[in-house]
Amino acid sequence: MVWEPEVEELKHRHSLAEKMGGEEGIAKQHSRGKLTVRERIAGLVDPDSFREIGKLAGTARYEGDTLVGLTPGNSVMGLCEVNGQKVALSGGDFTIRGGSADGSVNKGNVVQMALDWRLPYVRLLDATGGSVKSFAKMGRTYIPDANPYCALEARLLNVAPVVSAVMGSVAGLPAVEACMAHFSLMVKGTSQVFPGGPPVVKAALGDDVTKEELGGEEIQAYQGGVIDNVAEDEQDAFRMIRRFLSYMPGNVWKMPPRLEPTDDPGRRDEELLSIIPRKKNKPYDPHKLLNHVLDRDSLFEISPHYGRSRIIALARMNGYPVGVMINNPRHLGGSTDVAAGTKVIRFMQICNTFHLPMIYFADEPGFMVGMEAQRQGILRAGAKIVCATCETRMPWITVITRQLFGVAGQLHNRPGGMYKRLAWPSGNWGSMHIEGGTSAAYRRVIESAPDPEAKRLEIEASLKALASPFKTAEATGLDIIDPRDTRPLICDFIEMAQDILQTQLGPTHGPGFQP
Repeated sequence: MVWEPEVEELKHRHSLAEKMGGEEGIAKQHSRGKLTVRERIAGLVDPDSFREIGKLAGTARYEGDTLVGLTPGNSVMGLCEVNGQKVALSGGDFTIRGGSADGSVNKGNVVQMALDWRLPYVRLLDATGGSVKSFAKMGRTYIPDANPYCALEARLLNVAPVVSAVMGSVAGLPAVEACMAHFSLMVKGTSQVFPGGPPVVKAALGDDVTKEELGGEEIQAYQGGVIDNVAEDEQDAFRMIRRFLSYMPGNVWKMPPRLEPTDDPGRRDEELLSIIPRKKNKPYDPHKLLNHVLDRDSLFEISPHYGRSRIIALARMNGYPVGVMINNPRHLGGSTDVAAGTKVIRFMQICNTFHLPMIYFADEPGFMVGMEAQRQGILRAGAKIVCATCETRMPWITVITRQLFGVAGQLHNRPGGMYKRLAWPSGNWGSMHIEGGTSAAYRRVIESAPDPEAKRLEIEASLKALASPFKTAEATGLDIIDPRDTRPLICDFIEMAQDILQTQLGPTHGPGFQP
């Protein structure tokens, strides 16, 4: 028992760290409807799997050589397991100086570990960033200089899955960290994210705003697209994190994890014959289509409130993880606007980085037109999507369910690599819509006719007679399929894709993931 006194001292210091900001700070956190960082970790990770790093760090108070008090660092970090997979984790402790940067320990330690050990990384963000109180403590100001630390986080994005969960009010660098992730979420009503909070806005602009108005889910998830998903409460947030990670490999050198399939890969749902209306501009429920094709109950939608004309999701086909995209005719007719384009680019990069095959159910009427789209820069956004699509290399299968027009329509096609295209009999396509294109292409003929409107309709009718998908198949060999065969054919493609994915393990070539 030679070192028993030191072991008892170690236990004492651990107990002080576990008290966090003390009873008053913990009570204040609970009064806001929020858990403490240690309660959050317990709610997220597999039971008894958390192994803390840096637990002894903090500001100690001594009387002589005797420790009389310890204010722990306001960041708890360590290794744990989530779904049985090793994960690096850090969490801000808002009960200690509001999680401000001047009260924290170096989170770079755990980021470096995740990078070196090739581990997924989860941030539980509840921190206010920098504080002017640090100036008084240091006796000077300082030059902002966090980029060496941020460089680690940027590199990690191309090595292992990263999740950012905004669990409270987050400002400054932690707010940027919320975006430096493959998947981000916030908690409805109790979390906000902004570069500077209401006092900073008041000082800079003279505007009086609340935290919720400035950085709540309405702004960040619905309008700005800064945050992907919104959890109903903290338990729902933990479920989302676990769900996202369940589709992801531990790092880019590993295959995405397959689950034991529970759905028949040969399932042929009769409803697929009637899901696309004959009337070309009539909307339908894209989620219903997905449910008929994907493994049952496997759909996990990403960023459902932003860029709503395109649905993106993780799912499974015969147990294998896949990325899924589908146009949403219930919003902007399914046309791609700047918001949807931004969302799609990030998603394609995630699937490419982590070797997830892409399934695209294409019903693309084209890039969004009009003055608002022009003001938002739709053409530059379109160019970025073109480049991002061509840079991907994961296996890709497209099913044309209804329409493909213009440059946006061409983005169903990924040149090179393992690619396959199928079409339903409901498909129609072209460089532009016949209805709009007729007036432009035949303007002089129409204007010189005795009855211009009748002439326009006559020309449109003759062009529509050429629009049968079977005429395209006659000329090109396009594979037109019975919609009921969609699931069996995609399952077969995804099974064959596994051999190709094995050859693509490791970091992707070309530009990496960008937040």
